[in-house]
Amino acid sequence: MAGRFGYRRIYEDISSRDGKRVLVDRLWPRGMSKERAHLDEWLRDVAPSTDLRHWYHHDEERFAEFRDRYIGELDDADHRPAVEHLRELAAHGTVTLLTATKDLDHSEAAVLAEWLDSAGTASR
Repeated sequence: MAGRFGYRRIYEDISSRDGKRVLVDRLWPRGMSKERAHLDEWLRDVAPSTDLRHWYHHDEERFAEFRDRYIGELDDADHRPAVEHLRELAAHGTVTLLTATKDLDHSEAAVLAEWLDSAGTASR
């Protein structure tokens, strides 16, 4: 059975339910040491493009359009290898997508988890 994709803030304590912990932000989180992050991987290539990230600027009113644009990017050649790698990881268990974003439900991690999760919803 394939694993599920969840999402959390990287600043939260580690959970035994996290499975593989993958940072999906393009930039390293402020104030977070590599030791404290307890990452299995950092997949910058699955993050939204710099242009899209700057346009969105975590403006909740733009979230629906951000979501659509980001999903469009996930199908392009720049993102495809990272997306396939996440699917391979999930074939072996749970994958928790990590982000530094304060508004977790309006983040790229939430969009990515929902998009990847075969059930159509992401667990937190």
